Amino acid sequence: MLKGENMEYIYAALLLDSLGKEINEENMKNVVKAAGKEPDEAMIKAVVNSLKGVNIKEVIKNAQAQQVVQQAAPQQAQAQEKKEEKAEEKKSEEEAAGGLASLFG
Repeated sequence: MLKGENMEYIYAALLLDSLGKEINEENMKNVVKAAGKEPDEAMIKAVVNSLKGVNIKEVIKNAQAQQVVQQAAPQQAQAQEKKEEKAEEKKSEEEAAGGLASLFG
């Protein structure tokens, strides 16, 4: 829907949300005008309609949490691999010690 050159409409919506203002066509139009761009009525209408009922703060919070989980997953996998390696190493040492005991037993 939005290309890089139309991000000002998303920025306008984020700004309005952060200020606690209603995200409606008139407010979006005013913000885009204030930024020095001629508002595209169709784009404003599309953005406003697509954001109806969306809690922007919640979406951002969830996106940040998801990013943290994605970053933590590889670290947890590495920690698990290290635990498994230590367990295998200990098992090998025990087997070796048992083998030596049978020589002298």
